[in-house]
Amino acid sequence: MKRRDFINWVGLGWIAASLPVAIAACSSQTTPVSKDWQTVGTSTELDKTGQLLVKDSPAGTVLVVGTSKAGITAVDPNCTHAGCTVTWKADTKKFACPCHGSEYGADGKVQKGPATDPLKTYAAKIEGNSVVVKPS
Repeated sequence: MKRRDFINWVGLGWIAASLPVAIAACSSQTTPVSKDWQTVGTSTELDKTGQLLVKDSPAGTVLVVGTSKAGITAVDPNCTHAGCTVTWKADTKKFACPCHGSEYGADGKVQKGPATDPLKTYAAKIEGNSVVVKPS
């Protein structure tokens, strides 16, 4: 075998060995959301206003309402009708969409349209001073 042929074979082998690494680096796969309990804030933060909106938590966007003493509820605050962010109305104990007037109960179920699908809910609890949620 000539030296030039040998170098060509080695170069070709190096390219073939590097190809899977290059493909994996360019892949558009996203990291799956963990199914474990995720900390989204502290009970001190929650108790100040009665709600805690976290947009970039490991569980996704979460709105936690309530207090550490009275109990908490957690939902994905994106309205299922048009994607607007719902707000918590403590006086009526409802989530309300400012865009088209949809209303959801504390359990996330639709109480007034135009939305027809419920809000995604999370299991939520207080652990020590942490507010934690678990995707369902």
